[in-house]
Amino acid sequence: MTLVLTVVLVALIFEYINGFHDTANSIATVVSTKVLTPRQAIVLAATTNLAGALVGTAVAKTISSGLVDAQFVSPQTIICALLGGIVWNLLTWWFGMPSSSTHAMVGGLVGATFASAHGNWAALIWSKPPAAGAHWYEGSGLLYKVVIPMISSPLAGLVVGFIVMSSLYTLCLRWRPRTVSNTFGKLQIFSAGYMGFSHGQNDAQKTMGIIALALLAGTKAGDLAHAPEWLNFLKIESLGPKSDQIPIWIKVTCALTMAAGTAAGGWRIIKTLGHKMVKLQPVHGFAAETTAATVLFVAAKLGMPVSTTHAITTSIMGVGSAKRLNAIQWSIVERIVWAWVLTLPATAGVAYMFMRITQEMGWAK
Repeated sequence: MTLVLTVVLVALIFEYINGFHDTANSIATVVSTKVLTPRQAIVLAATTNLAGALVGTAVAKTISSGLVDAQFVSPQTIICALLGGIVWNLLTWWFGMPSSSTHAMVGGLVGATFASAHGNWAALIWSKPPAAGAHWYEGSGLLYKVVIPMISSPLAGLVVGFIVMSSLYTLCLRWRPRTVSNTFGKLQIFSAGYMGFSHGQNDAQKTMGIIALALLAGTKAGDLAHAPEWLNFLKIESLGPKSDQIPIWIKVTCALTMAAGTAAGGWRIIKTLGHKMVKLQPVHGFAAETTAATVLFVAAKLGMPVSTTHAITTSIMGVGSAKRLNAIQWSIVERIVWAWVLTLPATAGVAYMFMRITQEMGWAK
């Protein structure tokens, strides 16, 4: 029972730290444009994240069964995977860099599973092409669900952000500046809500899936058999006819934990995205949020665990580029891109190391 509860605790710690990163990204623009105060934005993010988390389960299914072979995954593997992501998230948070919590989790899962399988590459699901006549995005594995979206989603954010902002410039060409600010100040509340909803639909499901799987494994293994009666809600006999169905209490707990993390430490990254990279006004915030939210929404429907960080950051870049290329602080962009590039290998390496230490200490096979 202790091991299972440890997995849940570590998963919630990861979700809390995720609040420093991804949820901060989802509200950065609406705070930076002064449409909402940080406290108001956090309430909006918590509410819309929860709503998004309750809709759809495709991303949870990908995380739980589409990236690594489950036979090589144990509670110790999950703990080491999450620790790898936590270490990297804290490091990048300290420097105010909006790296991807999504890819931190994926990298950690890959590294820990590879170590758990004692170097057996078959433990990693590289790619399963779609069935004959199906679309490419219906394939599964790291290639189709992680690598391709990792490249395509930032490009989509950049291009669509540029197009949306250019269109808004044309639309508002004859408007008074005050009219533009007032109109898009109101509209940005809705775009920020859309951003929070899409974030919850994509990101919030990842930790939920891990917690549910840990409790299911613990129940089947009998680890929770002697738990006190008041802890019976932890027992999960089945996840239903589909393996990606998550109990409501797990969804609510994860959403609230993420909101608490945002309230505690999200300002560092909000400052980088909303102030250092490009100066934002309500019309820019509306364009960036609408673009990023749409990228996340589509990806969630396709079961792709893409990065909120990548989506909102490149959307801001695209919006800033439509204003003028020198409106963007490219030195900041360069640091962010390096954080993106290093996230997967760094978290995989750290998680691999943690799992190997666990094996050497005799705590895992």
